[in-house]
Amino acid sequence: SSSSSDDDIMNKGTTAFLPLAEKAAKYLTAATDPFHAVYHAVETLKSFGFTKWTPSSETIPGGKYYYTVQQSTLVAFTVGEKEPVGTRAFKIIGGHTDSPNLKIKPRSKCSTNKFNTIQLGVECYGGGLWHTWFDRDLSLSGKVLVREKGSDHIVSKLVKLQDPIARISNLAIHLQSADERKAFAVNKETHTVPIIASESIKPVLEEAATEQINGNNNNDKDAWLSRQEPLLLQRIAQELDIEVSQIADWDLSFYDVQAAAIGGMQSEFLYSARLDNLATVFCSLEALTEHSKDLSNDADVSMICCFDHEEVGSVSSHGAGSPVLEEALRRVATGLGQYQNHPETIAKSYCMSIDQAHAVHPNYSAKHESSHGPNLNSGLVIKTNSNQRYATNSLTGFILRELGRKVNVPMQEFVVRNDCPCGSTIGPTISARTGLRTIDAGMPQLSMHSCREVMGVVDLTHGLNLFKGFFSHFAEVDGCIESDFV
Repeated sequence: SSSSSDDDIMNKGTTAFLPLAEKAAKYLTAATDPFHAVYHAVETLKSFGFTKWTPSSETIPGGKYYYTVQQSTLVAFTVGEKEPVGTRAFKIIGGHTDSPNLKIKPRSKCSTNKFNTIQLGVECYGGGLWHTWFDRDLSLSGKVLVREKGSDHIVSKLVKLQDPIARISNLAIHLQSADERKAFAVNKETHTVPIIASESIKPVLEEAATEQINGNNNNDKDAWLSRQEPLLLQRIAQELDIEVSQIADWDLSFYDVQAAAIGGMQSEFLYSARLDNLATVFCSLEALTEHSKDLSNDADVSMICCFDHEEVGSVSSHGAGSPVLEEALRRVATGLGQYQNHPETIAKSYCMSIDQAHAVHPNYSAKHESSHGPNLNSGLVIKTNSNQRYATNSLTGFILRELGRKVNVPMQEFVVRNDCPCGSTIGPTISARTGLRTIDAGMPQLSMHSCREVMGVVDLTHGLNLFKGFFSHFAEVDGCIESDFV
């Protein structure tokens, strides 16, 4: 079936795959940080009739629900209308909303401002290819905590500066020694500090911000505000139409302002930031909303769970290592009146841990194991590691291959070389915490953790079709497998 699917793709060219790729490009461009990734996902869910779910909400067959955790983790699910045999199984697609980036430090004012430049203090988040952030046009987005006027009430507001306000410049080659050129090394503390302004122009621009920081008297002075760069405070205040003194705190990240784009001589590639792992978030969202249009033949719960903090280990209040998924399973099962049979539910359920996969780089093909090298535009990738860096086993791998066969999606395999380290995903964490049967898989890409990544447009359609097939055909595939549940 894989060969037939590949032939179909060659006959179609890329024209049939461009509408989905262009839609993905819009989402990727808008989702500049986890908060905006979740916000735009929620807007899509609401447009398909999903309602915000709380512990007191009624959970009924045919229902479509979502909720968020700390505004950067998303849980969304549907309940099938069909009467189940026993308990309803959970069909889960797990992904993550975060990507490596440069975050503003708690004290943004940079003590190294000199040589007529103003800089911002940043911290490297995750394992980025930091040299790719040099000589890019950067801006800021994220979440701001705002004091409401006349009260102590704090509200959160999302902010996104659209114009390039910062740049991390490379050192001219003429000023580097031969050894420095060869090393191409980045000191994350001293080399990644972005320039945002010229000192000589600063006094005119920062006057209003400084006045608000200091207040009318010394008792009004905010210690946190006094440690922030006044130009940044003023710009954020202008963007949100508030006073500087109303800013209580923030979670801001730099992003590359270049929009996602379709590229390649035949429009076969998608160039974008944050493909790892917002391509998964996008495709899983598309699959769930499409599935939600008709739940009459579904007896189970179809769910997507997109976590924050995967790039830094998932150990947080709302990462994959948190109770978020366990609580979602428990709370939904309780709402459906089946929690008393929860072990049966877990045994019937299945989680697809979907994270972008490493395609073979033609310039570095020796980095891949010769029999397990995925290619772009050639199908989804099953990731396997016997040392449990991935959660895939023979059973979970078989289920995904069968689903791929049913919906004509070609499947590829990835195993890391024995002489190379192996990354990991949320898969092993979810499997260990919940007992769910879990597989690790993903769409192939190049330049993972770069400021600018690339994947095949055909693989977006492969991903969407596989995810839709999972929600539609899992019960049929799983029903053919002997169970050892006691």
